[in-house]
Amino acid sequence: MALMLIQKYRPYWHVILALSIVLFALAYAYIKLVPKKYQATASLIIKDEKKGNDDSRLLESLNLLGSKKIIENEIEVIRSRPVIESVVKKMGLYATLSIKKGWIKTVMDGYAPFRVVALDPISLKETQIPMRIQYRGHPDSLIIIDEKYPIRLNQWFRSQNGIIKLIPTNKKTDINKAASNYILDLHSVQSKTSEIIAALKITSSNKLSSVLELKYRDIHPHQAAHVLNEIIAAYHLASLDEKNALARSTLQFIEQRLNDVEMQLTTIEKRIQDYRSSRGAIDIGKQGQLFLQNVSENDRRLSEVNLRLSVIDQLESDLLSGEARAGMHMIVDPSDPVMTQMLTNLNNAEVEREKLRKTVGEGNPLMMAMDEQITKIRQNIRSSIGEQRKSLVTTRDNLSTVNTDYTKLLQTLPAKERELLEISRDQNIKSGIYAFLLQKREESELSYISKLPDSRVVNLAQSEPGPVSPKPLFVFGLAFMLSFGLPIGVIGARELLSSVILYRKDLEDLTIVPIIGEISFHKKTRPLAIETGKRSLVAEEFRRIRYALQDHLVNSGKKKILVTSSISGEGKSFVSTNLAISFSLSGKRTALIDFDLHNSSLEKIFSSQSKPGVSDYLSGEIRAKEIIYPIDGYTELMFIPSGTIKDDPSGLLETERLSMLMEYLDDNFDVLIIDSPPVGLVTDAYQLSNFCGVTVYAVRHSYTPKAVIRQIDQHNSINPLVSPMIVFNSVKNRGFGKSDLGYGYGYTAEYGRYYGKKD
Repeated sequence: MALMLIQKYRPYWHVILALSIVLFALAYAYIKLVPKKYQATASLIIKDEKKGNDDSRLLESLNLLGSKKIIENEIEVIRSRPVIESVVKKMGLYATLSIKKGWIKTVMDGYAPFRVVALDPISLKETQIPMRIQYRGHPDSLIIIDEKYPIRLNQWFRSQNGIIKLIPTNKKTDINKAASNYILDLHSVQSKTSEIIAALKITSSNKLSSVLELKYRDIHPHQAAHVLNEIIAAYHLASLDEKNALARSTLQFIEQRLNDVEMQLTTIEKRIQDYRSSRGAIDIGKQGQLFLQNVSENDRRLSEVNLRLSVIDQLESDLLSGEARAGMHMIVDPSDPVMTQMLTNLNNAEVEREKLRKTVGEGNPLMMAMDEQITKIRQNIRSSIGEQRKSLVTTRDNLSTVNTDYTKLLQTLPAKERELLEISRDQNIKSGIYAFLLQKREESELSYISKLPDSRVVNLAQSEPGPVSPKPLFVFGLAFMLSFGLPIGVIGARELLSSVILYRKDLEDLTIVPIIGEISFHKKTRPLAIETGKRSLVAEEFRRIRYALQDHLVNSGKKKILVTSSISGEGKSFVSTNLAISFSLSGKRTALIDFDLHNSSLEKIFSSQSKPGVSDYLSGEIRAKEIIYPIDGYTELMFIPSGTIKDDPSGLLETERLSMLMEYLDDNFDVLIIDSPPVGLVTDAYQLSNFCGVTVYAVRHSYTPKAVIRQIDQHNSINPLVSPMIVFNSVKNRGFGKSDLGYGYGYTAEYGRYYGKKD
């Protein structure tokens, strides 16, 4: 494949060589003239919430307002104009100080004895004409600007680009001794910011990491590292400023809300105080519990009173009815010693009386005395029972009244509790908000004073030791590739997109008609490329075609060869003429017949005046032997011209005289070469093809359209030509100068070394 490519483009080696010299010279000049750039690299880790990078809990507790970062957003923040503009202003990058030696201009970053500071960097204008500064190296010496403005160091100067001041740097290097004239270029902050943003490259180390790699290029290595470190510092400062601004606004909001909530909380507490005072609701829950306990206690006491009343009633009923058994009276209240003693005495007296009754009669003085004693005791008990009943009834009534009051109070407690609950709920909400705001205020104050950034420097900026641009290997490699790729691409594209036939392979791809031979481009003005006694490359090519045609004529049993083409100008007359000469030089009696009755061109080759020819014979105006003319220098070659142009040339081919002419010529010649009109214009060739054994189809290199070749097979399927064969005519050498490599199959290479010499 590589060998074929070399063979294909070898003829253009002159172009490739010339282009290589030019491109390598441009590459060398580019490397020498373009300032070298050095690259600095730094790495920065970002707290990305998606990639699990968190600070320690202690630091995180102090960084309460620091939000989690998204690494894609932080890349844009670092590249933002405010961050880069702050670096440009801080470092004074809007001013470029340089010296000029010959054609080379050297920037003196870090070596100049003074630096340039602008009063208002934003108002600076781009320098159209650089300012020239003369400085002798002494702090007290005058500085001459543009050869007419004397100033001193640390003195403001109003230039056409803005107000500037030169500040000494105390830099003493060898370069300052030789350089007393400097060139100052001022840039607008906006343009310098755009320049740095374009040169700054920020990428993530990998998809799972939150580490950013920052790269920046500058003509000075330490300047590149310095700019990169300042960009990181400006980014950190911007992050802290943003966080502090958030903290300040948060604190202001919290303080305002604290004041509002405190006022609301004071109002609610005053409402609770007034409510408790007016409604007697000190502690409704405890009050209700106490009321329930009192009601329960009163109910218990009321039950006891009722029980005692029922016992008294029963005792009184027993005393009155006398139905109770002697000595079995119930004690009403064991806690009442008087009543208990009287009942005990009664029971004992009745028991004694029963014992006495069993021993003495009713009238016995002892019995009578015992009865009198029992009667007195009962009277005393009844008197005591009456007093106790009054006391118990009074107690029962009092307890009932108290229970009624407690019941009413308990019925009002739910409403009071609900009202107090609503007020207390508002108090709890406001208290919670107040406590929350107090907590957030402390957190905001801690975050405000913490100064913790949301990123951390992994590696400070460090410049690479060697320049990264321009790279000689890359530049020369690109020049080398362009030296070959550019001409090959242009030539290949031109040939690939061409609409005409350039290569023999084009013919083979577009039609099934075989190619019998190739004819090299003939530079001579005369169309006769074959001359008696002379050898040439074209003559050898026609000889090859003649050998191939002889075999076909023998197989077909005919002597006639039809030569035609698709359109005019493809060289069919050139092919037919030289083919006829080639046959005649081989000793065969050959006739060249010009059957192009529409636009003859053969007659101009052999004669300067018109002669009677084919059209005159077909019209019946002349005999066949009268239209045959010899050709000087070729004893075996005869020429039959087309004759006078008639009104209907194609109609003449339909007469019987055409067959008669063909029979006559067959009898008198060994080979007949018929030059017919193009088949794409008229149909004469199809009628003449019936008399021929072979049809030679002329196709001209870099002239015949591909669209015409595509139609050959289609036309042959409708009106077939007998044994069509293509001659690839006028094949030129590729490239410049003499080259053996043409557009065909390279047959000329075999003979070009011998026949390429001048005849």
